[in-house]
Amino acid sequence: MTDIATDRKRATHGSKMRKRFLMLILLICGLGQVHATAPLPTPDPPRVSARSWIIRDFHSGQVLASRKPHQRMEPASITKLMTAYIVFRELKAGRLKLNDKVHVSKKAWRMPGSRTFIEVGKKIPVDTLLRGMIVQSGNDATVALAEHIGGSEETFVSLMNKEARRLGMRETHFVNSTGMPHKRHYSTAWDISLLARAIIRDFPEYYHYYSQKKFTWNGIQQYNRNRLLWRDKSVDGLKTGHTESAGYCLVASAKRDGMRLISVVLGDRSEEKRAVSSLALLNYGFRFFETRKLFDSGQRIRQVRVWKGERRHLDLATAQPVYVTIPRGAYRRLRATIGINPRIMAPVRKGVRYGVLDISLDGKLIREYPLLAQQEIARGGLWRRLIDSIALWFD
Repeated sequence: MTDIATDRKRATHGSKMRKRFLMLILLICGLGQVHATAPLPTPDPPRVSARSWIIRDFHSGQVLASRKPHQRMEPASITKLMTAYIVFRELKAGRLKLNDKVHVSKKAWRMPGSRTFIEVGKKIPVDTLLRGMIVQSGNDATVALAEHIGGSEETFVSLMNKEARRLGMRETHFVNSTGMPHKRHYSTAWDISLLARAIIRDFPEYYHYYSQKKFTWNGIQQYNRNRLLWRDKSVDGLKTGHTESAGYCLVASAKRDGMRLISVVLGDRSEEKRAVSSLALLNYGFRFFETRKLFDSGQRIRQVRVWKGERRHLDLATAQPVYVTIPRGAYRRLRATIGINPRIMAPVRKGVRYGVLDISLDGKLIREYPLLAQQEIARGGLWRRLIDSIALWFD
């Protein structure tokens, strides 16, 4: 079962960080006994017809497989994921309410392409426009929301680009809120997977919009174009997109036995092909990989010595839960290495990095998490500082 190697006792002197190594088989993480299973061979990912694609685990953020994930692509209506992200942000901050009424401008009313069929001059609730944008992919509902929040669509687009940079979407640039074709409007499968993960993580209270199968407005019923909502009960979102130049696109997420995956398929050949491609990738991920939670956020991973402080010990932990995604059956081959600053001197500020947790599989690093101080420790009195100075001198 649990196999814990002891810390190395010898420490080297100098100004660089001295590491104390703690080798763990990660059954020490409070997960309980795990029954050994034979490792499942991991085959190559399925061959799909999309020009670019990626499959990523939601909890760990790890990429399981991809093809041309950084290729610049036209995102079509996948763009509306970012529009929705900003609407959700405004709702969560209290600057917008679901029952707020939104004026429909002529520009919104005249939008070509997919429509919710809202009428010019009318005042429509935010909730209705969200369903029109997400379920029906209505360009008119999307522009109405963008104008309401930004004052104009152009200003709203600047918010979209700022939010993209904050989320680490370095290969994305938006020109409009809807995904209408433009040579400077682009993204990548990699960036879109980051955005989908952020929506699920940051706004779980609004994620249910993406699982709604149909919506009726103005006497017109329209169905969600994400066919996987009907084909696989584990799929609960996210968004489709299509233009002649972009091809058929689909961002999907599914949850099975506590494991959630996100797939992004861009530039596929048909509506049916994008559904088949997405489901093949999701099935591959669930079949051949597993995600394990090793530590909770704030859970003490190591207690370390503090010198010249009013307290002698400091807890180190990660700021977020520690998840890893690995091939099925490979759990016992995981190792964790803890590297810690050799001499931590008071004062200590809470949240400051004093070490690192490296997680490797078969000797290859797969995840790295900073270890942060969990307490504030002030400088000790004169006597404590003197005693510790002598101890450090002999050390």
